[in-house]
Amino acid sequence: MALKNSIEGIVDHVIFRNEENGYTVLEIVQKDNKSITVVGNMPSFDPGEAVIFEGEYVKHPVYDLQFRMDSYEMRVLEDRESILRYLSSGAVKGIGKGLAKRIVDRFDTDSFRIIEEEPERLNEVKGISLRMAMEISAAFEQKAASRNAFSFLQQYGLSNSLIQKIYDRYKDGLYDIIRKNPYRLIEDIDGVGFRTADALAQSVGSVVDPRYRIRYGMLYVLLQAEAEGNTCLPEKILLERVQNLLETGKEEAQTALSDLSIERKVMIRVTGDGENLVFSASAFNAESECARMLNDLGLSVKEDEKKVSDAISKIQKKLDISLEDSQLLAVRKAIENGVFILTGGPGTGKTTIIRVMLEYFENEGYDILLTAPTGRAAKRMSAATGFEAATIHRTLGVGGREGDAEKRRFQHDRDTPLETDVLIVDEMSMVDIYLFRSLLSAVAYGTRLILVGDENQLPSVGPGSVLKDLIASECFEVVTLTKIYRQSEAGDIVTNAHNIRLGRQIRLDNDSKDFFFLERNNAEKIIEGIDYLISKKLPPYVGCDPGEIQVLSPMRKGILGVENLNIRLQQILNPPENRKWETETPAGVLRMGDKVMQIKNDYDLEWEITGKNGIVIETGKGVFNGDTGRIVSLSSSSIIVRFEDGRQAVYTNALFEEIELAYAITIHKSQGSEYPAVIIPVINGPSVLLNRNLLYTAVTRAKTCVVIMGSSETVQNMIENTSELKRYTGLKERLKETEILR
Repeated sequence: MALKNSIEGIVDHVIFRNEENGYTVLEIVQKDNKSITVVGNMPSFDPGEAVIFEGEYVKHPVYDLQFRMDSYEMRVLEDRESILRYLSSGAVKGIGKGLAKRIVDRFDTDSFRIIEEEPERLNEVKGISLRMAMEISAAFEQKAASRNAFSFLQQYGLSNSLIQKIYDRYKDGLYDIIRKNPYRLIEDIDGVGFRTADALAQSVGSVVDPRYRIRYGMLYVLLQAEAEGNTCLPEKILLERVQNLLETGKEEAQTALSDLSIERKVMIRVTGDGENLVFSASAFNAESECARMLNDLGLSVKEDEKKVSDAISKIQKKLDISLEDSQLLAVRKAIENGVFILTGGPGTGKTTIIRVMLEYFENEGYDILLTAPTGRAAKRMSAATGFEAATIHRTLGVGGREGDAEKRRFQHDRDTPLETDVLIVDEMSMVDIYLFRSLLSAVAYGTRLILVGDENQLPSVGPGSVLKDLIASECFEVVTLTKIYRQSEAGDIVTNAHNIRLGRQIRLDNDSKDFFFLERNNAEKIIEGIDYLISKKLPPYVGCDPGEIQVLSPMRKGILGVENLNIRLQQILNPPENRKWETETPAGVLRMGDKVMQIKNDYDLEWEITGKNGIVIETGKGVFNGDTGRIVSLSSSSIIVRFEDGRQAVYTNALFEEIELAYAITIHKSQGSEYPAVIIPVINGPSVLLNRNLLYTAVTRAKTCVVIMGSSETVQNMIENTSELKRYTGLKERLKETEILR
């Protein structure tokens, strides 16, 4: 462990500062007139201020010796030279170098006291009116107030960016709020959750009405439930979780629930089985709005049957295909209905049907938009159909009006709908309830909405089971494809995927050309096998670069979890070199050339696409959960990532936490993507993670080759295990309620 050191000096100048998280690089001058660079997360210091920093000396590979600070303490400026230097720096609004000298010449080392306590005496200095004196004093006090707020809040472990938000919102009133009801921060300050506010309340010893804590704790539990994929919770489960979290009684929790329900901050609905489901207001509104908008769109369209049949026959001849009965039915239903759902596994002809639909609608002169949740899915859709497809976020246009974050910030919404007659959405199993609401808000009345997906895939990462609920509601026309076409050409990937879906055991051997199983019952042996496959065997076999091969793990933690696998794979695929820059991030070390993934939606992150000679040809906003790319530039304060679709984004230090290594990713994160080859390590783990649904999703991510490494017994158990983590949602019921009202 490094020894802590203290250094003291006068701030000379700030080299770099990130206002989001307070990460700063500045230079101080010590008593011996030697300069040193100080780095770390700190409040904004001005040139001329005296500070004592505590931390450790570090040697930067490029910038040599630096001091990495952990804490600081302001030193009172007492000598004439330091006071003059500070006032001359421009830190206090209204005082420039000339005026600073005249103030110090008049009041010497008493200058600060005069500004604070007797500001009217500044009128004694040439060039300062009484009004100006008061303004200078106010600016000086504001600077001091801001610094005091930082000192007060930093002791409770809050980040500088969060402290700045709190100070900007409450000013001097923050002390009363922190001491009396810090839970207010949850509603007033973006980025403050229950745990932060609760920890602050405990640390400060706030005198808080206990009812506040239970109410906000209950809303937090519902928010956590959304993170698990739910849009609601049964009342019994909700109350149990609240009691366990807050160590409170059932009666108090029940009272808080009743109060929140009266205030409509939660909604309670009774199921057909007499069970109470509790929704946050935002989740309930999202499902209700989706149901209403789908009801408006879901009208039948009268078409001349003979005309449609003749048109489809001509398209089949043009494309040299022959649709079977279920495929013909799907095309007709898409033409005849305002909302239509097409579902089925790989190799069942979904793409062929979409191509026929596209030909028909194009021949009719309709405007058509194709979209999918991820860049990879959109790219695959474009390649398969010959029509341009874009992600849902890019289709909606990120960077619209400022507003409620829950409703996103899109350019297209109910006031500015998409200009299209037909909207086809692929990979619908990935779409969560909030994104679906945003999409439906931008669909004009009279537009045909065609939803395509595989209901046997894993559900969306975000809350909801949209595709399954739509199908289960029986409110819309649905065609489910089950037959595998051209099975001899499909290979064992498609065949085994369907066998897994149907609960049939598969052959675990090496006799296939595209589906392999390697028995390994030791985690380290599996990692050695992954190393051999990626670095030597698979790239020439499937004709791709090692970095294109994707390792898919069921879990994040453990030896075979993605966190550990990424560290090992980084050493294999992108080892450290003397001239290869790297930097520390919350997720670990990242270096030039690393394969990385965005792990949260960032609607404000700007990107650009450049053409020849670096000329910018397109700009925009928004990088989203699951986007992958490569690090093309890196320093201690910024990382530049070029994504697979050509977009390039700059991550400042405050955004480092949004990306992580992606040589290995969870199977959940692979949804909507397709890779030349996938390697799936499985030995053992929780049954909720090792199930049929998960294995099916992993296998269907591969285009050319699947390699499963691990225990054959575990694979067989996964196929037999149909248990999934139950999602509590209400879209199905909201749809049925809306249909009754139609």
